[in-house]
Amino acid sequence: MGCAISGLAAKGEFGERTTEDAAAGAAGAASPSEHQIQIIKESWKVIQDDIAKVGIIMFVRLFETHPECKDVFFLFRDVEDLERLRTSRELRAHGLRVMSFIEKSVARLDQLERLEALALELGKSHYHYNAPPKYYSYVGAEFICAVQPILKEKWTSELEESWKTLFQFVTGLMKRGYEEESNRQRELAASPKERPDKRNTAI
Repeated sequence: MGCAISGLAAKGEFGERTTEDAAAGAAGAASPSEHQIQIIKESWKVIQDDIAKVGIIMFVRLFETHPECKDVFFLFRDVEDLERLRTSRELRAHGLRVMSFIEKSVARLDQLERLEALALELGKSHYHYNAPPKYYSYVGAEFICAVQPILKEKWTSELEESWKTLFQFVTGLMKRGYEEESNRQRELAASPKERPDKRNTAI
């Protein structure tokens, strides 16, 4: 049971990249090609009819393959019966929020600067959710596993590679946003301690 890509995410072979790769992604070098954008958009037309279903499957699978991810979600932290989550309104709502982000990402593929801004902001907000970057790639892997049965014969290795490229590009930007916000918060935390020293020096 399960999808082979889930295992790849756990081993760091899906979405986990070096700092240089992330920088390249932010610069657009690792963004999907025009052909990849076209087939991603075509597949999304089919996927969007089942976004609630995909969102739930994606997160139930995420908690099955990476139970440590539940620690990030206060509402689901102590849930042992994953089947119960399939009918959870809270999980459905969160799944829809994630699917909405994916939908916005697909819509912005022709305007990469807007996609970059969207992903950076999401990465910054995840800092405040205490959701570290190591989890981001898992979601992309589980999304791909969840949509394969929906797309059926339309699913190809070329389409899989295209979605992987998109998620790698987006997660690289999210990680950058998370790190930028983390650095900003450290600077803010340090600044009050610096001010008294400056006043004492001035005196």
